[in-house]
Amino acid sequence: MAPGKMDINIQYGMPSGHKIPALGYGVYQTPANVAEDVVLHAFKTGYRHIDSARVYRNEQPCAAAIRKAKIPRDQIFFTSKVPPRAMGYEKTKDAIESSFKQTGLDYIDLYLIHAPYGGKTARNGTWNALLEAKLAGRIRSIGVSNYGVHHLDELEVHINDLESNFGKGKGGEISVGQWELHPWLMRPDVIEWCEKRRIIAEAYCPLVRGERFDDPKLQKMATKHGKTPAQILIRWSLQKVRSSNHCHWRRNSGIDKRKGFVPLPKSVTLSRIEENANVFDFDLSEEDMMSLETSEYSPCSWDPTKSHD
Repeated sequence: MAPGKMDINIQYGMPSGHKIPALGYGVYQTPANVAEDVVLHAFKTGYRHIDSARVYRNEQPCAAAIRKAKIPRDQIFFTSKVPPRAMGYEKTKDAIESSFKQTGLDYIDLYLIHAPYGGKTARNGTWNALLEAKLAGRIRSIGVSNYGVHHLDELEVHINDLESNFGKGKGGEISVGQWELHPWLMRPDVIEWCEKRRIIAEAYCPLVRGERFDDPKLQKMATKHGKTPAQILIRWSLQKVRSSNHCHWRRNSGIDKRKGFVPLPKSVTLSRIEENANVFDFDLSEEDMMSLETSEYSPCSWDPTKSHD
């Protein structure tokens, strides 16, 4: 790939038919009293994708920033998530209503199940509530977070059952899955499952919370490209193509059909918000990409994929 072929405006098509920006701005642990200002700065920097959640307690200031930014709403992508304590049909309906009440948004672009807790009945009920809101046009795309392959298989059976009982399209589709993803936690089983179904894979903790910035291979790559370790890791995530066609791009109206991960770097430091977006003026070669990858399974965050309730 030639440098410059990818930019901050690149979007991926999702199974729902909607588009998602390839780079997101995460607001996990962003205090509500600063969230509006940092999201506004992210918009000023060029981000158009904000990843929030009910448990982050900052949906309201994020939405305030969306209104204050004066950017057309259809150019901004906003995500929230069902909290683990709200699993089950009725509780999820209440969580969705709370999101709309707090944000004042007419629609939410993406709503995810934050974690696969609560048991099969609760998981299926939560999916049904999200699907109901999607079919009503209030939520545009739905998906999951932190699901293991066994959870994904279970959900696919439920979707197929809904379609068998109520008709094609009535079971919904998993448009996005969100996981901790980086060279020390590549989750090949989950990613292969998603690739076969064209599901977008979002990467939280793409910077590994800074815990690997001193890694010799990462340091070498940063020196080679004149970039920070954080920028190298974000670029790795963007370029992590899930097929053998590493270097083939096919763009149509700004939609990139070669889908890498969608990294969600987070920071409340304005200079780092800018730094994390400054990753489109260089490329990692295939050799660079491979040299960073490991077979480690080393989460730096929680790992609900392993739950079996």
